[in-house]
Amino acid sequence: MNSQVNTPEGRQWMRDMLKLGEMTVVFTKKDGTDRSMLCTLVESQIPVEKAPKNTGKPKSDDAMAVFDIEKQEWRSFRFDSVKEIRLTIGD
Repeated sequence: MNSQVNTPEGRQWMRDMLKLGEMTVVFTKKDGTDRSMLCTLVESQIPVEKAPKNTGKPKSDDAMAVFDIEKQEWRSFRFDSVKEIRLTIGD
């Protein structure tokens, strides 16, 4: 899976989908364990106090910051660690 999302087109597709709704991303963490995360980039689903801050920190082409809906915190994953993506369309 990671070869499909670890391309400029794949990364952009993931960003676009996350801006439209929720996505479950399964990836391998740095410690070698797998993690399943329900996440989004939809502004209306992110609490105001957690809204993105333009910190001036450079964005990485290797990783993506997303809002973890279950933990209600910002988290990130590396594109080369993605094992599975699940989208739900509609209710």
